[in-house]
Amino acid sequence: MSRVSSPETAADLAAVAALLEMADRLNILPLLERGEPVTAAELAVAAEVPEEGMSGFVSALVAAALLVPAGVKDFRIADDFADRIHESGYLTWSLRANQPYLQNPAAFLRDPAGAAEQFQRNGREVAVSSRWIGSQSFYPAATETILDARPQRIADLGAGAAGLLIDLLGRLPECTGVALDMSAGACQEAARAALAAGVGDRLDVVERPIQSIADDPTPVAGADVIHAGFVFHDIVKEGDVFDRVLRQCREALRPGGIMAITDAVPFAAAERERRFSALFSYLHAGFMDVALPPEEDWLDRFRQAGFDQARCVPHRFPGGRLFIAAK
Repeated sequence: MSRVSSPETAADLAAVAALLEMADRLNILPLLERGEPVTAAELAVAAEVPEEGMSGFVSALVAAALLVPAGVKDFRIADDFADRIHESGYLTWSLRANQPYLQNPAAFLRDPAGAAEQFQRNGREVAVSSRWIGSQSFYPAATETILDARPQRIADLGAGAAGLLIDLLGRLPECTGVALDMSAGACQEAARAALAAGVGDRLDVVERPIQSIADDPTPVAGADVIHAGFVFHDIVKEGDVFDRVLRQCREALRPGGIMAITDAVPFAAAERERRFSALFSYLHAGFMDVALPPEEDWLDRFRQAGFDQARCVPHRFPGGRLFIAAK
C-alpha cells in the first residue's frame, strides 16, 4: 500500500491509521509489537481500561486484519503489521502531528513568527509518527551503514529515546554509545529503555542540544561513527554553528571514522517522492522556518568541514537522504 491508487486503498489506509492511533493512545502497541500472543485481559491491564471494552476494540482489530486469533483467547499481530504501522506513519505525521499548521494556514501566511509561537506541534505525536515512518523508510539504511563500519563507539546526535542506538548496541556487543538530546523526557526514556534492553551499562545519555557540540565536542570524542537523524536541518539557519558542529565532529572521530546524517532535500522531483516531499518541504519552510538544503549544499558542507569523502544515498522516505562522510 505504498501509493494510494484507489478509493478502496485510501479507505483502508485511513481506517488502519485510525485504529493504530487508538492502540497507541491505549498504550498497547509495545505489547503487540513483541509479536507474542496476548489476551484482551492483558491488553486491558496495560491500557488500564475494563476488559469488556478492550474485547470490543480487539474484535475491531481482528476484523481489520491487524490481529489474528492465536488460540481460544489469545491474539497476535498479523504478518504485515509492521508494514501497516509504516504506512500509517505518513498519514498520522501529515494530518495529526502537523495539525496546528493544517488548521491555521492563514495565520502563518499573515504572521509566520507570531503564528509559530501560538500554534505548536505536540512533540509526542511528532515522535510517534516519525518512528512509524522511520521503521522502514530511513532506519534500515542508517543501520546497515553503521553495522558495516563495525564501530567500537557510536554517538547519536538528537537521539530522542535512543531507539536506533539501543538496537545497534544490541547487535554490537563490544560497542559503547552516547545518546545526546536536548529533551529531558527523551533522555529519561532513553536511559529507561537502555536498561530494559540490557545495554544500559554501555550507553551514556547526555542532555544537551546539538549546537553545544560546536563549543564542547566531548560527547562525540573518540567515536567511530557519529549519526544524526533529522536534526541538522534545524540548525541550517545558524550557518556558523552548523559548520562548527560538523568540523568538531570530524576532529572528534577516530581515524577512518564516518559521520552519517539522515535528513531531507527540498521538493524532490522523482515521481515516487514528489508529493510527500512537497508537503514535507513546504511545512518546514512555511511553518517551521527551516529551508532544507539541496543535496549539493549538504555535500559542500562536509567538504568545507574537512571530510575527505562525502556521498549521498537516497532513503525510501520521499526526499530523505543519508549523507555519509569519511574522515
